[in-house]
Amino acid sequence: MKKGFFTYENGIVLLMALTFGCLFFDRLALNFLMPYVAKDLNLNNTQIGLLAGALSLAWAFSSYFSTAWAETNNRKKLVFIAAVFTFSLCSVGSGWAVSFATLLFARLVMGFSEGPIIPLAQNFVERESSPNRLGLNAGILQAFGSALFGSILAPVVLVQIAENIGWRNAFFVAGIPGLVLGLLAWKFIKKSTAESTVSKEQSTTNFTELLQYNNIKWGIGAACCVFGWWFATLPFISNYFVNTQGMSADEMGKTMGLLGVSGLLSSIFVPALSDKIGRKKVLNIFMIIGIFYPFAVYYLAGTVVHLPAMFLTYFMMGLLPIVAAVVPSESVPDHLKAKAIGLITAIAEIVGGVLIPAIAGILSDKIDPSAFLWVAASLAVFGLFFISKLHTQSPKKV
Repeated sequence: MKKGFFTYENGIVLLMALTFGCLFFDRLALNFLMPYVAKDLNLNNTQIGLLAGALSLAWAFSSYFSTAWAETNNRKKLVFIAAVFTFSLCSVGSGWAVSFATLLFARLVMGFSEGPIIPLAQNFVERESSPNRLGLNAGILQAFGSALFGSILAPVVLVQIAENIGWRNAFFVAGIPGLVLGLLAWKFIKKSTAESTVSKEQSTTNFTELLQYNNIKWGIGAACCVFGWWFATLPFISNYFVNTQGMSADEMGKTMGLLGVSGLLSSIFVPALSDKIGRKKVLNIFMIIGIFYPFAVYYLAGTVVHLPAMFLTYFMMGLLPIVAAVVPSESVPDHLKAKAIGLITAIAEIVGGVLIPAIAGILSDKIDPSAFLWVAASLAVFGLFFISKLHTQSPKKV
């Protein structure tokens, strides 16, 4: 086990976490600014769902094929840095949107550039992680990304900017930090961290070889359910709080920030717990907890337990790094790990991030504004089936 705090392992985890955080700050910006954007551009729930789906579709395509190309051609560092710079430069495109069509195009471009960043970042972290810290390190990456930056800082900072100087300027501000992080990545990432473990002749972009592994085959389904649970609510929840449950913009921002704190804590605690008691046990426990999140949102609104109940049941978010990175990393040989993470991320993005928001948006328009919540609850139930098929390793001893 590597000793001390100022180690290369901790440095690469911090750099990847900050980059992941910047990426999710940009990606989730539209969700928190949606009340302003939807009003200005006259968007309905179906269009909101399609916007989330478009980014996820481009993200998914790029997540696997860009990562597989980088692995095959031993260009993981180059692809990672180019992707960071590209999404940073493109992030302002959302702020220039003047219609649904132009906003849709901006999100497609952003999604394509962001796709390979998470699989490669998780692969870099996995390559440098001590054996008993893989879950914790993957969780820290997730915590900084979708939790601290994407779910805590983003709603507070972006809503304040939108309230004071307009939602377009909020998008412009969101893209700046990535340029700095791209330069740091270029200077800091070692060749040994990013180099491929097999020759170009032995590697391929074909994904069929991954499907022979049990945990990839069933892990895809589990990841689709976890991603779908998250994305079924994420594009709609801020709008729902404001327009259906009657929250003010400030109350909505603070509520989303509270959920972000839950996501931050769960993204560290849940994967770290899986290092101690096992992946499958933790997956089952928190999948069951996640079933009750939509019920807490809907049935407890206006009560004193509304926020505490949402806070606790949102801990299912901590399963994201386990299904997307830890399980695939532990299930395939070294030369397939980046591609395995990319494949699971890609399919989970398509199903959980494209199809599910579109379905949830249509149902919320046609049946009831709360329909997206019941889509999320159903996915958590289905996730238990896929988890039952996984064969996970026993916790590693220190």
